[in-house]
Formats: sequence, C-alpha cells, structure tokens
Amino acid sequence: MSAQNNIGPKRVVVGAHYGLRDWLAQRVTAIVIALYAIVLFVSAMLVSEPGYGGWAALFAATWMKVFTLLALIAFVYHAWVGVRDIWMDYVKPVGVRLGLQILTILWLIGCGVWAIEILWRV
Repeated sequence: MSAQNNIGPKRVVVGAHYGLRDWLAQRVTAIVIALYAIVLFVSAMLVSEPGYGGWAALFAATWMKVFTLLALIAFVYHAWVGVRDIWMDYVKPVGVRLGLQILTILWLIGCGVWAIEILWRV
C-alpha cells in the first residue's frame, strides 16, 4: 500500500456535493421552458392580429405575464447552472473562475431585470 492513499479518515474531500440538486434543477427548468415554448407557439398561431398589436394583446393577459415570468426565472437559473458548471470544469485558476462566475451572475441578473421591465411595460 502506498502512503499517498486517499481512502480512509484522512481522505481529501472535494466538491460541494450538489450534483443531484443541480441535475434535477436542469431537468425541471428545461420542462418549464419547453412548456412555455409550446404555449407561446400555439398562442402565436392562434393570435387574431399578426404583428405588434397581437403580441401586445397576448402579453397583456395576466396569466401570460406570470407564465413568462416563471419561464424567465427558469431560464436564468438553467443558464446559471450550465455556465457555472462550464466554469468549474474548464477554468482551473480559482481567481479567474470566481471572476467569471461573478460576471455571469451580474449578466444574468441584468438580463432578467431588463426582461421583467419589458414584460411589465406591455
């Protein structure tokens, strides 16, 4: 047996152990996004007035605003989990990875706030 054995009470534990939670979050948010895409497609096909007026009427309904907000939150979280995993897998210097994660969070929050502003403007 080698002295470098990582098995036993002195084992070096790495990782945050949230893989199952993030795996499930990716699947649930993907389902929400897919349902939203289907509802949006069907609504677009059934809109009586093509163009801005029809879209404005569609998004003026409270149920559509709430569903869009739910899909937006799901999309932002889905993107965060995916991009964070990319940074964790491929960017090894901790400082660079932390900086990229902070920039990603700020970018996603900014896009989310901007989308909410647009959505509630209609």
